[in-house]
Amino acid sequence: MNNEKRKLSPEQHEEILRTLKARFEKNMDRHKGLEWANVQAKLETNIEKLWSLYEMERTGGEPDVIDHDKQAVEYIFYDCSAESPKGRRSVCYDREALESRKEHKPKNSAIDMAADMGIEILTEEQYREMQRLGNFDTKTSSWVKTPDNIRKLGGAIFCDRRYDTVFVYHNGAESYYAARGFRGSLRV
Repeated sequence: MNNEKRKLSPEQHEEILRTLKARFEKNMDRHKGLEWANVQAKLETNIEKLWSLYEMERTGGEPDVIDHDKQAVEYIFYDCSAESPKGRRSVCYDREALESRKEHKPKNSAIDMAADMGIEILTEEQYREMQRLGNFDTKTSSWVKTPDNIRKLGGAIFCDRRYDTVFVYHNGAESYYAARGFRGSLRV
């Protein structure tokens, strides 16, 4: 994507920082021991990452800090919306799956959207980690990074939370549903 398109207006810049700060302060249990001032300082020096967070927010992801990698000196954001982000639903898994559909193609794929946004789709392990922070996807589901051996056979995996348990399922990678999107992560 053109880097010119990855710039925020001054208003968008302030808006996303205000939104992230309010969410950070409201959900301190997700990031015990971390201080917003340090997160904001890191964001201010990584403007392209701030654009990615804006895109996560714009598509309904409600990104929040869930961890701090002390070794890499990076803050880790995940989409923390209660349900799979609304602006990222009804997508198949990847470009190959999208191109394999002869009719009724979705508008995009999870992997392509994530790449365009500058984020990574959650792995199953990350998805389970996120679920320890609350109850997510109790009415929706989210594509997760699919192991190559499953993808080579035409499948893809997704997760949700039902009956107070995280489930992992499979589907053809070309499938898409109004209640399935994807969640992303971003290291800043």
